[in-house]
Amino acid sequence: MTAYYTVGVVTKPHGLRGEVRVYPRTDFPEERFAPGSRLWLRPPGSEPVAQLEVRSGRQHQNLWIVGFKGYDAISDVESWRGYELCVPEDMLHPLPEGAYYYHQLVGLEVVSDQGEHLGVLAEVWTPGANDVYVVRKPGEPDLLLPAIRDVILSVDLEARRMTVHLLPGLRDGEEDE
Repeated sequence: MTAYYTVGVVTKPHGLRGEVRVYPRTDFPEERFAPGSRLWLRPPGSEPVAQLEVRSGRQHQNLWIVGFKGYDAISDVESWRGYELCVPEDMLHPLPEGAYYYHQLVGLEVVSDQGEHLGVLAEVWTPGANDVYVVRKPGEPDLLLPAIRDVILSVDLEARRMTVHLLPGLRDGEEDE
């Protein structure tokens, strides 16, 4: 079974010509939403229901306005709200050494440089300047780790483990020194 990875989420139709507003979830939106690009449409977390070819794509503020060949009216795309635009694994770009796709990180065991098991990386947030890794451990509050070199020491995908350094103040109730 082919794995698919989300590169954008349809927020709503745009205009009357079958275009949709897309919230990008890729570092390569100029390529993913360029005319001629192939994308797959799926309900959130489900299998794809259609293969699409981009006919037009342009950035509009923090979103992209994207049109697809064969979908020329608002009635063709109204039901796509919340649907994901995705690509199969073999269309993912290779990343430079030390860079990872979110799906590679989620599920990693997180340990401190002191050997303490901190939990499992459950989510990746992208609030601004740097990503934030959400580490969950049952019975404890989530640990929010900034994805910066001072904190993230190593990632071992084969061992499914991330080693981190806990700076003062990163844990709840911990006083800054």
